[in-house]
Parts: sequence; structure tokens; C-alpha cells
Amino acid sequence: MNAVIGIFIKGFIVQQVTLGLASFCTWVERKGSALIQDRVGANRAGTNLVVGDLLKTNNLFLKPFSLAIRLLVLAPVFAVIRFLGSIGVINTLLNDALKALLKEDFVPAGTNVFLHALGPFMAVFPVFLAFAVIPLAPDAVIFGVPIRFQVAEISTGVLFLLAMGSIAVYGVVLAGWTGNNKFSLMGALRAAAQMISYELAMGIAFATIVLHFSTFDLYQIIDAQGGSLFNWGVWFMFPTGFIAFIILFIVGMAETKRGPFDLPESESELVAGYFTEYSGMKFLLFWLGEFAEIALFSIVLTTFFFGGWHVPFVTLPEGAWWAALIGHGVFMGKVLFFCVLQITIRWTLPRFRYDQLMNIGWKMLLPLSIINLLAAAVFKLLS
Repeated sequence: MNAVIGIFIKGFIVQQVTLGLASFCTWVERKGSALIQDRVGANRAGTNLVVGDLLKTNNLFLKPFSLAIRLLVLAPVFAVIRFLGSIGVINTLLNDALKALLKEDFVPAGTNVFLHALGPFMAVFPVFLAFAVIPLAPDAVIFGVPIRFQVAEISTGVLFLLAMGSIAVYGVVLAGWTGNNKFSLMGALRAAAQMISYELAMGIAFATIVLHFSTFDLYQIIDAQGGSLFNWGVWFMFPTGFIAFIILFIVGMAETKRGPFDLPESESELVAGYFTEYSGMKFLLFWLGEFAEIALFSIVLTTFFFGGWHVPFVTLPEGAWWAALIGHGVFMGKVLFFCVLQITIRWTLPRFRYDQLMNIGWKMLLPLSIINLLAAAVFKLLS
């Protein structure tokens, strides 16, 4: 019973981390794109709360409160709301979500309502399920109980990540098909071809990583990259994993179907691609899934190439709760960096043509990943 409760608690925590990362990427997408394009961006909601409103006696909302409570309690709250509104947090994480929930759920004529609703669920569920095998912090002992901050402690985490990435394509195809729209179907066909093509290079890059670490366990992969004061340079990124990192970074951006690889939803050609006929919360689910994929691939890069929660020249004591907290902070800091990097590239580079997209996957990344795997095998054999 205690094990079931522990899994439930860890699952709830991981879910909040996943939603938090997706929300952060959503906010960076809106505010970061505004900065790149020399715009102000979202900054309106909540900014009309000023200190002068606290002094008005005819305000029906504030009338029950005394002047002291208004100045000592509500003034700091209003200041925080104004700040969050000015940087676009309220617009992005509250107003947009509320608007999507209240929008009409449109279902095209001549299509199955159940399958139409199943599409966004199938696209999002595998991405969120993949977070279950991610270790988010080093092991700790709390109240005498050893705890691993990982929902599913399986020894084949690398294979599980690859499997979840493969399943996500079904939701996209189902959404495009049930849209009963030629633009939706074309976007789904593009997405399926793109995701399946780039999964080949991704699988070979994963094989290179497994060959190097001799394990499928994600926790052991992170633990193998831990350095000490006199032993630095053990991150897989430096220098043996650089080519695998480049391959996996490009493949990750292609798998998330975002610019410059956003051919399945190119607005100038296909309206919105495979989710053209979706509205309200179903539409928002696709967006949430895309941003969760950004966070997931950032976690994969951090786990495989940048040592997870390890810091160069620093060795944290094993089992301490505060060491696990610091390790989680380090891990999230690296993940947030790669999230921002992916979004910045999305708003910087122009979209590829479809022939260029396929050429990169089949003629560049796939041969390069095979050569890199053979080189890693030879290096492993000789060492």
C-alpha cells in the first residue's frame, strides 16, 4: 500500500513538473518571439491594478477591507499581479487557457466524434507518459526511507523513450484523418513521413549512447557522467558524444514538428495542418503536447550529454535531501536552457522546403548517425 501511495505522489509531482515546463515554454514562445521580432508582446492583463485603486472607498470589491489591510496586504498582491501582467504571464497561462476552455468544441460534419476527440489525446498521452521514466534528481533518504525521484524505475528507459516517440505519430495521423479536410490530411501525411524518417537517425543515436554507457537505465547513464574535483570531462558531450548530440538535437526539433521543421502545420500552405479542424481545449492539447515535447527533448539532451544533475568540480553527498534539491535545480536549469534555445531557433531560422526536410533526414543525418555508431563501436572495442 505504501508503495502505491509513493508512486501516486511521485506521479503527481512529475505531472506538475511536466505542466510547469510546458507552461514555461508557452510563455517563452509568446514573449521570446516578441523580443526577437522587436515587439512588446503580451503585457495587458492585470496591469490595470494600481495602488490608487486601493484608496478609493467606492470600490465594491475593496469596500469591506480597511485601509490598513488594503495597504499592507492587498498592495503587495496588486504589485505582483501588475508585474506578472506586464511580462505576459497572466495573458499566457491564465487568459489563454480560460479562453480555450470556454470556446465552442467544433466537430466537422461526416466524422466520428469519438475518433476526433481521440486524436489530441493520442498525440499528448505518450509524451506525458515518457516523463515517468525520467529521473529528476539524485537519490535521497528522507525520514529513513530511500527515495528515487523517478515514477517508473525500469532498466530499459532508453527503449521506453523511443517507443513513446514512435506512438505519438498515431495521434497526429488520426487527427488529420478525422478532420475531414484536405489540408488536415496533407498535414497528417507530412507529419507521419517526417516523424518516421527522423526516428531512424534518432534510434541509431540512442544505440550509440547505449553502446557508450553499456546500459539502458537513464539513472545509471546520468550517474556515469558524475565527476569529482580531480575527474572532470566525463560528460558524454565532451568530446566523444558531440556528433551524437548534434544529430539528436536536430532530430528532436524535427520530432516536435516546430520551425524550421514545421512543414506539417505550415500556415502559408495548409492553414494549420493536421489540427486545422480543432478548436477549444482540443486545439490547446496539441499545443501543450508540442511544448511538452520541447521539454522532453531538452531533458533527453541533458540526461545523455550534459550530466543531468552533476556539476563540474562539485561532488554532492549521496542521500542528503538538500543535495537532491540542489541536483534537481541544476537539472532543471540545464533543461530550461535547451527549451529557450529550441524556441529561439524556431523564431530565427526560416522554414525548410519539404524536399530539403527529407534530404536532411535521409541523406545527411541517417548516414552520419550510422558512421558515428560504427566509430563509437570501434572506439569501444579498442578501449
